[in-house]
Amino acid sequence: MLNKMRVFFLFFRNNTKLIAALGCLASRQKHSLPDLPYDYGALEPHISAEIMQLHHSKHHAAYVNNLNVTEEKYKEALAKGDVTAQVSLQPALKFNGGGHINHTIFWTNLSPNGGGEPQGELMEAIKRDFGSFGNFKEKLTAVSVGVQGSGWGWLGFNQGQGCLQVTACYNQDPLQGTTGLIPLLGIDVWEHAYYLQYKNVRPDYLKAIWNVINWENVSARYTACKK
Repeated sequence: MLNKMRVFFLFFRNNTKLIAALGCLASRQKHSLPDLPYDYGALEPHISAEIMQLHHSKHHAAYVNNLNVTEEKYKEALAKGDVTAQVSLQPALKFNGGGHINHTIFWTNLSPNGGGEPQGELMEAIKRDFGSFGNFKEKLTAVSVGVQGSGWGWLGFNQGQGCLQVTACYNQDPLQGTTGLIPLLGIDVWEHAYYLQYKNVRPDYLKAIWNVINWENVSARYTACKK
């Protein structure tokens, strides 16, 4: 009996991080598809209702479902101490987790009452770091057009340098998890985001999307990340 207690004590002492991780996974609720803050057709004519419905209810939903499945497998691998399985699941966690993170931001970055230009601190920061709103718009558009294959164009905040930056991420790589930049505005340039309406002319889609950018949401994100 004493030997069993000693073994349990040694296991607990040497695996506190593992036990904590398992506890978090066991108690965590599954990820769910967030509701859109507007109807599927609310962004027309700039983004069609058909695209929005497929993008949200099919593509984003698939990332959420696959993320939940992958996390369950990862929890099992942790419990078994199977490091090989944990490593092999990393790409799926990154892809589906990134897809869920990116789209959750994307929906709030858009609004039927969007467009125009930002105001206040965000506009001041854009002028400081890019020279003008026009320069910023051209730079983010160019970065987004230039993504080869699938990915995202981003406006992010570099906390270390205290400045705004524009960059691109490929596939579903999450901005903060891969670059350290805090995401403020993301533009999805996967073909499923525009092909049904704009075919292979990505620049036309990018020209249109500026009409539905929710600058209030982007500004709120900027304010929050500076606290």
